[in-house]
Amino acid sequence: MTSQSERSIPELFSDAVGQLGKLIGNEFAVARAELSEKAGQAGRAAAMMAAGVVIMIPAIVMLLTAAASALMHAGLSDPVAYLIVGGGAAIVSALLVAIGSKRLSGDALTPTATMDELARDKAAAREMVR
Repeated sequence: MTSQSERSIPELFSDAVGQLGKLIGNEFAVARAELSEKAGQAGRAAAMMAAGVVIMIPAIVMLLTAAASALMHAGLSDPVAYLIVGGGAAIVSALLVAIGSKRLSGDALTPTATMDELARDKAAAREMVR
């Protein structure tokens, strides 16, 4: 076996290509892990949006009940109470949907760590080839 200082250029290039192949394989593994994490994040965001929708249904019912109660009673106290509760539920559901939508944005789901790592690997590969 030859020592490190006596290795030929083809041997060095072959080792560099082999190491680059391992590096690319590792990057794909990191990318898969990060995409899996992002899929979980998307699932949790969708669950929040679904929770917002579920809370919106009774809010609509309460708002409609408040409007009917306002017409029936022609007084203010019962309908005002229904409107406050219905309005509060509508605000909570709107906030949940907004939070879920924000978590599903393209920027939030971009695999940034993998993209940064690939950029560094590209620069390292260029340096190896020089």
